[in-house]
Amino acid sequence: MARATRIVAVSGSLRRQSVNMALLRDIAARAPAGVAVEIVSLDALPPFNPDREPDLPHAVAAFRRRIAAADALIIASPEYAHGVSGVIKNALDWLVSCEDFAGKPVAVLNAAPRAHHADAALREILSTMAAQIVEEASITVPPPNAAPSVAAPFHPGVGETLTNALAALVAAARRTIPGEISNDNASEQESDQHAPANKGTGQ
Repeated sequence: MARATRIVAVSGSLRRQSVNMALLRDIAARAPAGVAVEIVSLDALPPFNPDREPDLPHAVAAFRRRIAAADALIIASPEYAHGVSGVIKNALDWLVSCEDFAGKPVAVLNAAPRAHHADAALREILSTMAAQIVEEASITVPPPNAAPSVAAPFHPGVGETLTNALAALVAAARRTIPGEISNDNASEQESDQHAPANKGTGQ
């Protein structure tokens, strides 16, 4: 029996009423059978200090273990002063020397269409760190029409978009897992197996 696809989701905001956290909770609730989405708080991470890397703080070591065990990541972060939040930048700084991060499929979620500076900056950071940004899973959603504390704070049309984004991320993650195969690839291989052999014309 195949194991569940593990996805870690992090928010670049620590606010209790964070729209980004609400977005992560919404997409996590849409995880189908065989997919586990864990929302990990960045609250306990100390300020990045490369002098501490030889003997990592407990919170950082635990965070890296979660990232290493994950098949994919979801990042949702607000924009501050036309840049990414200090919270998400600090977390990523702790992962720069983490070999398990390179090549990891990542979905970038933007909960505010006007936050295009942070979205671009986050993508640049992730690309520099050799992450695999999954474009089909990286989306910008319309502004929320209710407080983030309610069950479904986002525009009704966002639900299908989130479901599709999660499905795209899961497919990308499964392509990187040894022995795993996505449904699309499985269908292609099955089709190839049943296709008649091309004997050629001799020309």
